[in-house]
Amino acid sequence: MNVWAIKKDTPLKLLLLELVHRYGENTLALNTREQHYQAIDLCTTNDPTLSAYIYTFGQSTGRYGIDLRYPISAHNIVGENEDLTLDQIIEIISTHLFS
Repeated sequence: MNVWAIKKDTPLKLLLLELVHRYGENTLALNTREQHYQAIDLCTTNDPTLSAYIYTFGQSTGRYGIDLRYPISAHNIVGENEDLTLDQIIEIISTHLFS
């Protein structure tokens, strides 16, 4: 994934760079249907049914929001994790996608 080639908000690119550094270049995939400049829909290449929708719109500068998506949509966690730091968002993604 060439992080700098995608047309997304700089904080999202910084997050992606850190995730690629931690987990490797071919471990994560972006849902290309997500067209918003300040949002990404991220999953592992092994399990696209488990994803994280990460966004910077509506957040303080340098902060993130994240919605956690599960194979059973009734279990999704939406709108409860906002105004998070980069370290906090990485911890949530690590737990959600890699545990």
